[in-house]
Amino acid sequence: MSLSDIPGAVPDPGLVGTRSATALAEPTSRVTPLWTTGVVLVNLGINAAFFGPIQVLLSQQAEHFDAGQKEAILALVTGAGAAVSLVANPLFGAFSDRTTSRFGRRVPWVVVGAVLGAAALIGLAGAPNVAVMTLLWCLVQAGCNGAYAAITAAIPDRVPLPQRATVGGLAAMGQTVGILIGAVIAAVVSGNFALGYIVCALALLAGVVMYLFKSADVPLPAGDRPPLNWIDFLLGFVRPLRHPDFAWAWITRLLVNIGNHMVTLYLLFFLADAVHLKATTGMEPAFGVLVLTGLYAVFVIITSVIGGRLSDRMGKRKPLVIASSVIIALASLILAFAPTWIGGIVGASVLGIGFGAYLAVDFALITQVLPHAVDRGKDLGVINIANSLPQVIAPALAWPFVTLWGGYVSLYVAAAVIGLLGAVFVVKIKGVD
Repeated sequence: MSLSDIPGAVPDPGLVGTRSATALAEPTSRVTPLWTTGVVLVNLGINAAFFGPIQVLLSQQAEHFDAGQKEAILALVTGAGAAVSLVANPLFGAFSDRTTSRFGRRVPWVVVGAVLGAAALIGLAGAPNVAVMTLLWCLVQAGCNGAYAAITAAIPDRVPLPQRATVGGLAAMGQTVGILIGAVIAAVVSGNFALGYIVCALALLAGVVMYLFKSADVPLPAGDRPPLNWIDFLLGFVRPLRHPDFAWAWITRLLVNIGNHMVTLYLLFFLADAVHLKATTGMEPAFGVLVLTGLYAVFVIITSVIGGRLSDRMGKRKPLVIASSVIIALASLILAFAPTWIGGIVGASVLGIGFGAYLAVDFALITQVLPHAVDRGKDLGVINIANSLPQVIAPALAWPFVTLWGGYVSLYVAAAVIGLLGAVFVVKIKGVD
């Protein structure tokens, strides 16, 4: 599948060699602040449109349909959406790799994904029943993941190695700010979930405008696109794991994300049942979650930028990935052995410090172990499964620790151990310093 049938999409055959070399070669020219801003805004728009519904709007809509079954409805809708995201990200990344539009490989999918996601969000505002709500949320997931796969692949396409962690850190900052904006949108609409969906859709569309005009995306000549063999195409989603550095990078990201999700999953219940926040401070646990999430986000924003720049200046990735993974594990241990409000504040801050730096530097590391330039979008989509899969694995691991194996102390110690395994396995990556 490609967009080569768009009128004017096939480049001039006389330019095939030059354009192909430019499209697939390792970039050497530094990207401009405007280009970077465009990438940041796309990430911001996607995450605002994605997390506004996840944090609040879908829950409100589920309660609107059936207050007595709101938990089951929300589980059905988000579970279906998560399943779509596992497939959509690598699939749309692979489609963008093969796209021969004159606008480039990534721009069409950023735009198509944003339009699909926005249209589905607007549809959600008027969804008449749970079935339609579920279908439309799956379309939001498909659109947002399509846009995200393309914009993620644009970074190794265009950003040279000495600048890559810096840009990766700024993109991570955009993601975190987008999550906060999504929460703000949900709060401002004051229970009017239909209006919230429309505002999220507008944020998604607005986020792609600057990138659309400043992408400098280089077309892939149609003649240089490999012939489509469906068996090879499907096996291509597994083959990258045969490359040891790529496989270890995937495993380390999976483990660190599992540990991070285990820390944040039961935060509301931790504050209520272990910290006894209401009894000790008079603060509602839900407000405590908001405070800790805000602290976490602030430190993620700060350290994603600082960590990326530091890594680029050092010219090294693994030491900072290991250090940030250790810091994330330390945050888990703070929560395990200091179940107090002050402990929660310190733990959330330390978690943000570690995870922000990790997001920036590990992304740069991953882009250096991608097996083939022609498959960047697909391979980064496979990597992104290590971001989505923990949303399924972490609850399955966390529940028995909390209910059967020692409560929150054992949960957070286990999260620390899993995160530290991620730090250990980074050493296995040989092709990156």
